Amino acid sequence: FLTQQLSFGIMAMILNEFETSSESTAHSEEQQDSASWERYLERRSLVLQFLRSSLSRHHLQHHQNKVELLKKCHFYLEIEPKHMNVRDQNHVMHRTDILQLIDPCQFQRMKTVGKNQTEIQLSLLTGLLEQLERGQEELSCYVETSDMITFLSRWDLIMQRLSKLSEFMETLVSLQVPGKLYVKHRLVSHADLRGTRLPNIRLSLCTKMPLIFDRKESFADKNWAKLKWFTENQESHLEQCELQVKLLTNGNQTEPGYGRSQVVTSNTYVVQDLQPGRSYEFTIRRSDTRTLVFEKWRDSITLKTKTNAVEDADSSACA
Repeated sequence: FLTQQLSFGIMAMILNEFETSSESTAHSEEQQDSASWERYLERRSLVLQFLRSSLSRHHLQHHQNKVELLKKCHFYLEIEPKHMNVRDQNHVMHRTDILQLIDPCQFQRMKTVGKNQTEIQLSLLTGLLEQLERGQEELSCYVETSDMITFLSRWDLIMQRLSKLSEFMETLVSLQVPGKLYVKHRLVSHADLRGTRLPNIRLSLCTKMPLIFDRKESFADKNWAKLKWFTENQESHLEQCELQVKLLTNGNQTEPGYGRSQVVTSNTYVVQDLQPGRSYEFTIRRSDTRTLVFEKWRDSITLKTKTNAVEDADSSACA
């Protein structure tokens, strides 16, 4: 009987310890699940915050618009200083345009470098935007489709993508501003300076906004057309631009008045001597300068002149 009591006691002790152990294990697992859930929510919130700020549709579209505008800009070499004092043969100092002193061959070489740098810059901007858009889609997929366990198991990969996408965004912003050009060769000969100290010549790229036709204010009458254009930043200083007029003739280039151009220093112009009832293509661009290195886009508008009143009356009578 004593042995039987002892056995029951041991069994009770074992059962008690098992229940205690089970409760402890369950409590521990519950704590782990709670910690994992909190960690998941915290990390998911971090990704969502990045998606709603740096990678938001609005933010990406803003940069897309800036890059598209930049592709339409004119790129120029900017030279500092623009002038320097040089002695003539009589040792009299004269204020001289730096472009008159720079070696033409070296200057042309730097223009080529500037053009290549601009093309590379625009290509990089396009590639970075594509990378950011793909990254936005990838992170959105992680957030929307992954359960807690899958999301946490991929956290290292997600962190790498966040870091890389942040770098892409920083590079995108920095590349939207044209940079400096590094001069490897002497641009000005000491022989041309006659003892004058050569300044430190710095070259960089700068942009000017494209000229864009005002579609609401541009129209055609019977034998003339009034055209108006503007820039995105509404430049107050008007520079020379070139207006090209082209009569659309379905490839017949022998027809009189097929095409001509006009240099204009204004933001409006009336084109005279047009033919009634014909379609004309008008193109506006900034005039060429010595420092222009890149220009790829020009705005064009097609307008049709009105027909003669007699023809209109005849048409109405026939109808």
